Amino acid sequence: MTVKPRERQEDGDDDPVESMLKKTGCLELHYKVQECIATTKDWRKCQTEVNNFKNCINKHKQEESSKIKK
Repeated sequence: MTVKPRERQEDGDDDPVESMLKKTGCLELHYKVQECIATTKDWRKCQTEVNNFKNCINKHKQEESSKIKK
């Protein structure tokens, strides 16, 4: 089962979560987590995907934090 990204919600607005994840550069990793969970039906079996996504988000946060400090 492949999880397809939602391009638009019913009201025509961008999905705020997808928009935020696009800005972080972690959207594809988010999809991999979703796909793994949909396939395995057990998030515990998706720790590699979850950790990759978590690391991506943390890296983005650090980069943003260093931009603010400058």
